[in-house]
Amino acid sequence: MPDPLAELRYELALANRILANEDVLDAFGHVSVRHPKDPNRYLLSCSRAPELVAPGDIMEYTLDSQLVTKSEIPLYSERVIHGEIFKARPDVMAVVHHHAPPFMPFVITGTDYVPVFHLGATGGAKPPFWDQRHEFGDTNLLVVKPEEGASLARAMGKHWMVLMNRHGVTLGGTSIRDVVFRAIFSCRNAEFLLRAKALGEIKPLSPGEVEKAAVISTKTTGQARAWELWTVRLDKAGGTPPRGVKAKSKPKAKPGKAKKKR
Repeated sequence: MPDPLAELRYELALANRILANEDVLDAFGHVSVRHPKDPNRYLLSCSRAPELVAPGDIMEYTLDSQLVTKSEIPLYSERVIHGEIFKARPDVMAVVHHHAPPFMPFVITGTDYVPVFHLGATGGAKPPFWDQRHEFGDTNLLVVKPEEGASLARAMGKHWMVLMNRHGVTLGGTSIRDVVFRAIFSCRNAEFLLRAKALGEIKPLSPGEVEKAAVISTKTTGQARAWELWTVRLDKAGGTPPRGVKAKSKPKAKPGKAKKKR
């Protein structure tokens, strides 16, 4: 009989690799999911490039972003993004943080994201911005302190996406597949919006259109169809994660401290 938690770990590894294959994530960025049996915990990979994440890399954290089981494996420094959003939003079941190229011109210039085609509505009508500098002064822009993650969660509010000035984007979703759908199609929308601005006046979706189109991912077969495509495309690229692979080993000993071979 399949282990539901093992299946969820596999789907989370798959989500990491899909987002890398679809050019949303590169060496950086991460995806998490709330624990299915304990809402006060979540699952997130150890520190690995998303394209390489395997089920065995998925670790379990408290909402304070501390490991449930101690380990010396390196962790993502920005895991508080996930923990603090899960704390603030009981309705959020999965989180993605990325720095996808289509969005960077918007977060660098502070230009609003608006939906310009139906699937772009999944990112929201006009998601808020969060500027770390306003509350914390000059930083290295990484969100590493609980108070920084909490500030980001407050800025996100009831929206499903928040834009981070000079940094990237964070999204929430009702499931792994939902947040992956939001991440990919909001990136498509950002790309179309940027191209359309070069041609002339932008005519975004109306509030009513946004409301109706935003449920395409959950009220139609669209999400399942897209997930099937992305998994097949990943498999064709040779990137499907193996099952039951152990987590990557902890860092090797520093030079001069390695054990001699016998």
